[in-house]
Amino acid sequence: MHYVLGFILGHVCGSVPSGLWLVQALHGIDIRNYGSKNIGTTNVFRTVGTSTAVVVLICDMLKGIAAVALVDYLFHNPELNVITALGALLGHNYSVFLGFKGGKGVATGLGLLVFLMPKVAGTVFLVWLVLVLLTRYVSLGSIVAAILTPVTAWYFAYPCSYVILGAIAGFFVVLRHKENIGRLLSGTESKIKPGNAKNLQK
Repeated sequence: MHYVLGFILGHVCGSVPSGLWLVQALHGIDIRNYGSKNIGTTNVFRTVGTSTAVVVLICDMLKGIAAVALVDYLFHNPELNVITALGALLGHNYSVFLGFKGGKGVATGLGLLVFLMPKVAGTVFLVWLVLVLLTRYVSLGSIVAAILTPVTAWYFAYPCSYVILGAIAGFFVVLRHKENIGRLLSGTESKIKPGNAKNLQK
């Protein structure tokens, strides 16, 4: 029963559409009508700029952390932490508030790594950052970081359940980037640059 409740708690927390609600509150627009139509940090950055994107990033990270931190505080069970974390990641990707649509899981996944596997979080973030700075492709950085997550978790000798979490989380991140992969291979993927909310028609 604890596992079911942990997954549900994670899913509800992860389902909170931070990007959608924050952009609506701060800029009066529906982010799903702009750019890639995604509610995540990258599309917010491209559409309305850096400051709002940073807030969305932090909120998307914290919603996963909040669920797992509560479960960890109450039960101190690594396997239950993993189940809750999976619920949070799937909640972000398939939100109950958005008809089971959502983001790509990168920011929420990073938050989960920061809490559960900080060494892995630091390593894959550095890989992501270097790739984005060199190529200007956020999607490429995210895909490579996702693939490296379970490998890095194994290298740093985290519990087997955490390595499996990294593998599942990485799989879903790559899955949610399948269209980006197609554009990367065809050379049509957009490079990252900040947007400006003032340029949008409300």
